[in-house]
Amino acid sequence: QADPRERTLQRVTGKRREPVSLDWPAIQGVLAQKVLLVTGGGGSIGSELCRQLARLDPARLIVLDSSEFNLYTVELELKRKFPDLQLECCLGDVTDRPYIENIFRHHRPEVVFHAAAYKHVPMVEQNIVEGTCNNALGTLRAAKAAVSAGVKSFVLVSTDKAVSPTNVMGATKRLAEQTLQALQTTTDATRF
Repeated sequence: QADPRERTLQRVTGKRREPVSLDWPAIQGVLAQKVLLVTGGGGSIGSELCRQLARLDPARLIVLDSSEFNLYTVELELKRKFPDLQLECCLGDVTDRPYIENIFRHHRPEVVFHAAAYKHVPMVEQNIVEGTCNNALGTLRAAKAAVSAGVKSFVLVSTDKAVSPTNVMGATKRLAEQTLQALQTTTDATRF
């Protein structure tokens, strides 16, 4: 069944987007036998990332999330579908600097997929401080911990709403993008 967003796009534009084909062997060549960390790994985007990454034979997959229920749910699913996966689930908040620094020091991820974010526009509009703290400050703290721990690649999951933002959520994600762009000018060790 087609994604509801795809059906809406088709109805409005009269056009259908072509599916994106990924070069899975090339992706696996880059990520296989690497220690991978997904922040926000229990969320909708993060959990799908975990499912896809688990198929690529990582040395270890570390899933970090602040929601106990979401983390537990993705842990059960991954253990069932990928019984040989070296999986570690960490319950915590990316805005907690000592905690996130410890996670990076202890687990030594080589590649980080940073999906931890508040993404629901109306909710972030009503909770500006928390949205900004989580989306922008959490990105800064995770990125700085990555540099300190010698992470090779740090991938930010952003949004189209960060392009010329018209709402608080988009602005916080744009700030996260700009934070990583600025950090990139200070290091060659970590690729943002």
